[in-house]
Amino acid sequence: MPQGHTRLGSTLVTVPATGPQAPSLAGPIGPLGRIGTLEVRLARNEAEIEAAQEIRYRIFYDELGARSSLDQIDRRDSDRFDPLCDHLLVLDNSLTGPEHRRIVGTYRLLRQEMATAAGGFYSEDEFELRRLVARHPDLRFLELGRSCVLPQYRSKRTIEALWQGIWAYLNHYGIDVMVGCASFPGIDPAAHAEALTYMAHHCRTSADWDVRAVGRRYHPMAMMPIEEVNPKAAITAMPPLVKGYLRIGARIGDGCVIDRDFSTVDVFIVMPVKEIAARYISYYGGNGQSYAA
Repeated sequence: MPQGHTRLGSTLVTVPATGPQAPSLAGPIGPLGRIGTLEVRLARNEAEIEAAQEIRYRIFYDELGARSSLDQIDRRDSDRFDPLCDHLLVLDNSLTGPEHRRIVGTYRLLRQEMATAAGGFYSEDEFELRRLVARHPDLRFLELGRSCVLPQYRSKRTIEALWQGIWAYLNHYGIDVMVGCASFPGIDPAAHAEALTYMAHHCRTSADWDVRAVGRRYHPMAMMPIEEVNPKAAITAMPPLVKGYLRIGARIGDGCVIDRDFSTVDVFIVMPVKEIAARYISYYGGNGQSYAA
């Protein structure tokens, strides 16, 4: 997951969802958080979703070299999951122009009930997520993905704004577990051997939360003797958002996957909400309490 890419004000006004066929625009329509001129909220209309898809295209395709078999003459990154997802937006209100042109970052959120309507989660093509969900039938899962931040906004403040919004969203919907793919750049796992080996030994999920890369795409993460790994160098080599996930208490599934379409090496993130480090719950809960109604 390169920087800015993960393929994460007033009291909320709530619009109850009406079932799996409800549009992604249902849900909290007020702001989910603010830091300075940055405001975090869900997309409210198709223009804002399309603007988020345009940012995704600029980052995934123009910047990072993703490819697609589809003829994307509209220069938007989109797939069949988009209509069933909520699209978290970061807007810079210091910019001029219509609101959909103030979007500087986005995150795609797919709740379990909407994934069921879509026939599964996006990441099931790479990891055995369905088995993990089946082991925890009483918990509500949320898949995070398609995270993008424009280059000039790749800062701690923007990441904090995104997490403030995610925390309010988790509380609003009563989410128990966050999951999703996180990416390293390129399609050669060996290029990230030290970081992946470190994660395989020190960041793996417990047995209850284990999830494995699908057999046909499985690539081992431990590619060098652990005694040869320099922990500081391994952590430094991790993409910023991977480090961010680990910092709040996330763990990593078994194996990595080469995604040739997006030119990435993907690992799987599992974050039970109750296991998020207490200091981060206090930080985001305190700063965003009025947004989590």
